[in-house]
Amino acid sequence: MSSPDAPTESVDELLVGFGQALRDATITVGTDDVLTFTTAVAELDVTDLLDVYWSGRATLVRRREQVPIYNEVFQRYFLAFHPEAEDVLKKTMKSSSTAGATLEIPNTEEGLPGELSPDEVKLGYVASTSDIYRHKAFADCSDAEMRQLRRLMSRMRVTPPKKKTHRTTSTRRRSTLDMRRMARDSMRHLGDPKDLHFKTRKHKLRPLVLILDVSGSMADYSRNLLQFAYSARRVNAKVDVFCFGTRLTRITKALDRRDPDEAMRLAGEEVLDWDGGTRIGESIKSFTRQARRARLGRGAIVVVCSDGLDRGDPQDLAEAMESLSRIAHRVVWVNPHKADDQEWVPAAMGMIIADPYIDEVHSGHNLASLERLADRLSKVG
Repeated sequence: MSSPDAPTESVDELLVGFGQALRDATITVGTDDVLTFTTAVAELDVTDLLDVYWSGRATLVRRREQVPIYNEVFQRYFLAFHPEAEDVLKKTMKSSSTAGATLEIPNTEEGLPGELSPDEVKLGYVASTSDIYRHKAFADCSDAEMRQLRRLMSRMRVTPPKKKTHRTTSTRRRSTLDMRRMARDSMRHLGDPKDLHFKTRKHKLRPLVLILDVSGSMADYSRNLLQFAYSARRVNAKVDVFCFGTRLTRITKALDRRDPDEAMRLAGEEVLDWDGGTRIGESIKSFTRQARRARLGRGAIVVVCSDGLDRGDPQDLAEAMESLSRIAHRVVWVNPHKADDQEWVPAAMGMIIADPYIDEVHSGHNLASLERLADRLSKVG
């Protein structure tokens, strides 16, 4: 099983018992189905209720009309039990779930307008502390809370924004007439146009570049920002990630691992100046001056994550930020010290120098702010 702390016998008994509960609720479940279910859960995380839910949904449910019954049995079996009689494994699943305050199942099937899909349910209370974790600053979290937050962050999706291209494609929407296609169509019908054709410009993902400060002053936040970068890279290959302290290091390839812990370990091995000094100007100048890296940033959304504490030459930082603002589509700065202060004014010298060249400033001091940043990045293109 994926969880080393959960005895195999206890896990198997729990899952077999769920199969029996489905039989009692008139859903036909065979022994082979239960074996497939336990095998599927073994490949995932037994302590994650969403993994257990979808494993059972895929292996134990055969018809659509059985979905509401399955949801009811799942809720009763895994969530609706007396606290004093809680099974240890069930308690672990409940407390460590990454699903949030309620286990919300997304709608995966389209129905009639106004019709309630059997998927559109909230299966009940899961983890009352999840919302608290989201709004608690990373610097104030314990090790156990940080592990929980990283589990939540592993589900985050950071989608780069889209931009219009000069290429066009056919569309049914009445927008711009496709005169070329209409002319060709008319020639096939002896010069008499048959239908109106329309075209629209194609869209493609805009590059996203993350430049993360991993110096000593960012120690409380750098690991979580790196997890954020990992989530972004996992979603799309047009995301590039750099780290800097006293020099710039590209870690994009290190993050191309399925296991986030392995990706973090490889990234840490490549960055030799972790928890050291800070030279923001020299690092950004290194990004903009080298032709290969400059092409990565051209027309991209460039996100600089730093507290602005810089030991380098202020003139270098000003020149580097000016150059970066010219090649990037937008420059977004993430400073954890901003927190949730709407009236925040930068105090660090590096932030004051860089401020004229920054399009947006976000905080990134807790999970909620990173979720807002991820949502914003998908819309700034």
